[in-house]
Amino acid sequence: MNRLSIEKRAQIIGALVEGNSIRATCRMTGAAKNTVTKLLVDVGQAAADYQDRVLRDLPCKVVEVDEIWAYCYAKQKNVPEQFKGTPGYGDVWTFTAVCADTKLVPAWLVGERTGDDADVFLRDLADRMADRIQLSTDGHSMYASTVGPAFHQKIDYGQIQKIYASSGEGTGGRYSPAECVGTKRRVLKGDPDTDRISTSYVERQNLTMRMGMRRFTRLTNGFSKKVENLAHSVSLHFLYYNFACPHSALKDPYPRTPAMAAGVSDHVWTLEEIEGLLD
Repeated sequence: MNRLSIEKRAQIIGALVEGNSIRATCRMTGAAKNTVTKLLVDVGQAAADYQDRVLRDLPCKVVEVDEIWAYCYAKQKNVPEQFKGTPGYGDVWTFTAVCADTKLVPAWLVGERTGDDADVFLRDLADRMADRIQLSTDGHSMYASTVGPAFHQKIDYGQIQKIYASSGEGTGGRYSPAECVGTKRRVLKGDPDTDRISTSYVERQNLTMRMGMRRFTRLTNGFSKKVENLAHSVSLHFLYYNFACPHSALKDPYPRTPAMAAGVSDHVWTLEEIEGLLD
């Protein structure tokens, strides 16, 4: 990888952030598989370190949180006996947060769908906020016991629960969800604006992740063999999303990225700037 030019590195990074698999990136760029993988690891770690440093004292006011499923090594039912119960084998969940106003993703965590990992993720999110925020999640039970302690009870928090058709027409199929027939909002802490208790933006972010990372695409064989590589891919994805990709909802007064809207950056990053984090 040390012999690659800046232009070639940027080309590989561009292929990865546009949702191509490792093998497809190799075919498109002519780079070897090990070279692409090593570059992903290096730039993913650099992306995580950079965002950990600069995404602080953020002006977010309304934040939504959710989890998205993927798997590593093998599907949960096919995990070998010696690896069953070992983190990083089978089901893997990525916690994400998105600011409803700036569309910035300030925090994420690749781990398990447990209260312990939810607590780690929420404490990290809380440390990045400049002031009190309003937080929305779905109705998963792990949030009710972790949100308050993570934010030291200084939080306006509400849950939104979707109500799905239970039988008959509209119940969905194997690859489609049941029809949502209603929602229920609950205020759990503080005094949140009930009209803004929602997970719509973070659920749309889930789609962006599935489109931008082959490892999250359903019904393909583009899964991660190592959970560490999945984490690197997520870090690179969010660096590109936050700093280098103008958001369609942030056009006024000019096209801006989420980082620009949050005051973290003053321009749209290029792929060469992302590559420059390796220096």
